[in-house]
Amino acid sequence: MFSEYNKVRAEFSQAPFWFWNDELNEDELLRQMQDFCRHGVYAFVIHPRAGLPKSIAWLSDRMIDLMRFTIEQAAKMNMQVFLYDEGMYPSGSSAGQVVEGHPEFRPRGLFAIDLDEAVFGQEINGFLMGVDGLPEIQKDQNLIGVYQRAANGHRVAVVDRFIKPECTLIRGLHFVDEEADRRPNHKEVLEERPPLADLLNPDAMQRFIHLVYQRFYDEFGDYFGTTIPAIFTDEPSIFGKQHEVDARVGNATLVQYASNFLGYDFAPHLLALWFDDEPDADRFCAEYHRAIQARLEETYYSPISTWCDEHGIALTGHPQQPDAIGHLRHFQLPGQDIVLNYINPGKDNALEGSESTVGKCASSAMIHLGCRRNMNEFAGGYGHGLTYDEYRWLALWLLIRGCNLLMPHAFYYSIRGPRIDERPRDVGPNSPWWDGYAKFAEMTGWLCWLNTDSQHICEVAVLGTGMNLPWKAAKVCFQNQFDFNYLTDQQLLEEVTVTENGIHISGMTYRVLIVKNKFFQNASQTLMEAIDALNSQGLIIQWDANCPDILLEALNAKAISHPLATPACSGLRIRQILKNEVDYLMVFNEGEQSYTGRLEVESGPFPSEGVIVNMDTGETSTWTSACEIEVPAHGIFLLSSST
Repeated sequence: MFSEYNKVRAEFSQAPFWFWNDELNEDELLRQMQDFCRHGVYAFVIHPRAGLPKSIAWLSDRMIDLMRFTIEQAAKMNMQVFLYDEGMYPSGSSAGQVVEGHPEFRPRGLFAIDLDEAVFGQEINGFLMGVDGLPEIQKDQNLIGVYQRAANGHRVAVVDRFIKPECTLIRGLHFVDEEADRRPNHKEVLEERPPLADLLNPDAMQRFIHLVYQRFYDEFGDYFGTTIPAIFTDEPSIFGKQHEVDARVGNATLVQYASNFLGYDFAPHLLALWFDDEPDADRFCAEYHRAIQARLEETYYSPISTWCDEHGIALTGHPQQPDAIGHLRHFQLPGQDIVLNYINPGKDNALEGSESTVGKCASSAMIHLGCRRNMNEFAGGYGHGLTYDEYRWLALWLLIRGCNLLMPHAFYYSIRGPRIDERPRDVGPNSPWWDGYAKFAEMTGWLCWLNTDSQHICEVAVLGTGMNLPWKAAKVCFQNQFDFNYLTDQQLLEEVTVTENGIHISGMTYRVLIVKNKFFQNASQTLMEAIDALNSQGLIIQWDANCPDILLEALNAKAISHPLATPACSGLRIRQILKNEVDYLMVFNEGEQSYTGRLEVESGPFPSEGVIVNMDTGETSTWTSACEIEVPAHGIFLLSSST
């Protein structure tokens, strides 16, 4: 079954974040790379990390030399190296170099000042109140306008200025005390915090591209597209790791941008950004946020994506928000991440909340954008108590949702002193399960291979927006083995075609599109007309998000082809794939109870007999839809129409 995979197994390797977090030397780098290979890991992300000595500064000659050595050795060993575009994160500031010598590239923010409560001489949000009852506007500050509160009639001035330097920072590469000891309770030690750049300023971001991306190409361009398949950008954040409490994203230029983008003067509605009792505050906040995210795409994602495309390399990584699928259209290798115990086995968060959408967010983007791969960073900051079973479960949680490039977070170069406590745990060489890792790596490689260059058999789509993916409909689908993909409103309007057979996009045909009632509240007239047209053809399920039983009834009434588990099992996840003319069912028991029952595909092409493979043991046996199978809790099996 896997003879083809064996020829390309290195391509489907995990690509862990490799924390470069201590004094580095070539011999130890090579030793660790060789150790990775012995354990079935043939790729990695070079991730400069807190704990580096100051002698190895971000993009210093020494760091570049170490990167070059590692890339050259990787090429000899048939390994792949993903470059990381920041020191340390979030991306976009080049460890403070973007604003170095260019203070105009610091982030700005909007502030609201209640003029009816302010007094002469008072300082409010960095503005001194003048004798005329207005804030005194200094150099590099702007008065956007004065507006009246709807609730109490107060006059409120909206102003903009640079955010205070201490409130616009990213995480840095060097400990404040290079020889710091471990802190009690495994707390992380203090690290330097470089200044954040203004990601919404196109000139600042062109400087970022020049400092980082162009430098990578100048140094390592011969390896682009081969040993180096992609550059990773990590959750670009407009306000960084800290921000002033009263600040809102924006400045005079961005308020005008929002007005142009939205098609109406937004300035009179600015107070909605601070006061939720303003008329239609939720709607105006959402629309302003949409405009700001569009600006971020123009200044950040799009220029970097274009640069990568022109230089023969993929942009990978992920946005800051877990369901920001709209931003992924700029990624040649779209991705998302699971960190900080946002997803756990046996907990509601595996199916509930925006974080629960990350797996389908990335894989749906891959399918609908026509990309070959999608990646997920996972297990970062899960703590020292993370077990192998939990780590394995997280990988399978992603794979059953269509991920085909796993990026574990993280393998540590060093666990000396406090380094062991920086976003623990090490899930690679310094973990208790490392001796048996090759078997796990092989299993995940097989499943990544299956999820690549294959046809996803799925007839259900769930409608979302570029910044919001509904999880309640997804939960109903998952628990009843109706596999699905997320489709955005923009894709519905611009990229799909509709025939009597269904909704078509990128080789997929959906016989039903699930649309929650709330979606209609702020939908444009054009979108409403498109949905009405689909509804007239019987392609829409409109539902109340608080009535899961009604959604299930509607899905069943459509006679959609999907795997059926008898008896029903809410913990079973099934992904149907056609690869090289062979049908597969990937079966993962995500739940905590063992399952015994029969599996068959209703109204679909999947054969009623074949083989079943225990993916953990490799044990293979014959299977028919009349036979019961047993899938233990967290068990992973593969049903195939061919041996």
